[in-house]
Amino acid sequence: MSDLQVSLLVIGAVVVGAVYLFNWTQERRLRQRLERAFGTEHDDVLLRPAPVAAEPDQRVEPLMQPQERQPEAIAESAAQGATGADVQTPEPSAAQPVAACFDEKIYFIAYLDAVAPISDSVMGELLNRIVACGKPVCAAGFNAETGLWEDLGQIGSSYARLCLALQLVNRGGPVSPAQLAAFCEAVGNCADKISASVTLADTQEALARARELDSFCAEVDVAIGINIVAPAGVQFAGTRIRALAEAAGFKLEPEGVFHYRDDARRTLFTLDNHEPAPFIPEQIKSLATGGITLLLDVPRVADGRGVLDRMVEIAKNLAQLLGGRLVDDNRVALNDAGIVKIRQQLSSIHDAMEKQDIRAGGERALRLFS
Repeated sequence: MSDLQVSLLVIGAVVVGAVYLFNWTQERRLRQRLERAFGTEHDDVLLRPAPVAAEPDQRVEPLMQPQERQPEAIAESAAQGATGADVQTPEPSAAQPVAACFDEKIYFIAYLDAVAPISDSVMGELLNRIVACGKPVCAAGFNAETGLWEDLGQIGSSYARLCLALQLVNRGGPVSPAQLAAFCEAVGNCADKISASVTLADTQEALARARELDSFCAEVDVAIGINIVAPAGVQFAGTRIRALAEAAGFKLEPEGVFHYRDDARRTLFTLDNHEPAPFIPEQIKSLATGGITLLLDVPRVADGRGVLDRMVEIAKNLAQLLGGRLVDDNRVALNDAGIVKIRQQLSSIHDAMEKQDIRAGGERALRLFS
């Protein structure tokens, strides 16, 4: 092999390595932005490689793809026989719970019936133990005088009957057998202390339902990102970004991300630094960046197409005012055809969620995709 051939091989290896390092760096930055914006890790549909290679002279359109969720460790033991209390099969409750936390599709529900009002100390210990299970929980007490269930937001009211709920799925994955067992054990131990009876849902059915629900959520858990990048050799000043963002309706929040909210204070989409450093309010005056990213968390937003159109409109205006350009994951100009395709795929995701009775942006979706 000649010296020229060896040199060419070395140069090729260096180029391939550089491309790999660049792609890894871009993916890492994306995850950091998503964590800051939405408090969890999930992929951006515009910043993820397309699954099918395009022709060399053909533009690669951004595609929507399932998120890689982070399932929690599954314990070897099943969540059964966790309590020694008087466990009964589910029966109709004395009154229908009114809080959304009693949604049987996404919660494992337990009822605890005592012969006398439960003391604050026992109640507090119980709530601390179920919170420690590792999944979101809800709790309510039955008011015998009004015949209504009341959220246990504060200890101090006297209840002899409790309804406790453990969420089966969130963005951390499905509930594990160990977590479900810990929840059942906490309820059972409390019942033993006060000679109460316990009514539990079927644990094995709940675990199976959690796995099925998590599988569907993983398919539709995506984010849409639109990047605005500065010309080569130019950077956007943090103060300029803040002024334009606030004029467009964003508000900079303490975690370093601008939020665009509706009248009910729900986040519709966010604006974040395309580079790793967040827009910390105290530091933004001295910050400069080569780009910004607008992100839409698809399952958590109702009227996805309308919100997407609004985000695109704002992105185009910001790009014009900043002197930047809209690009996709390949840093290729994001044109109207690509946006139309994204809009169609977003509608498909929302339709799929409706068929599962999980309306995008609804209470059930907000709990599952948290």
